[in-house]
Amino acid sequence: MTAYSNIIKINPNKRFGKPCIRETRITVYDVLKYLASGMQIEQIIDDFPELTKEDISACLAFAADREHKLQYA
Repeated sequence: MTAYSNIIKINPNKRFGKPCIRETRITVYDVLKYLASGMQIEQIIDDFPELTKEDISACLAFAADREHKLQYA
């Protein structure tokens, strides 16, 4: 599993504190939305060349970890 803590950053002054990839303004949500819409990793990287496969894996790991930590009633 990708260690996302070196990639996913939360800055309250950027994108309203949403988790972003490194110092970009691309959020984890953006990447997940692209993947959910059917975009392939290569297509995302073509559209956003500042991203890597590792960045996208970090988004998935971050989302999985956040989901795991949720408590359901």
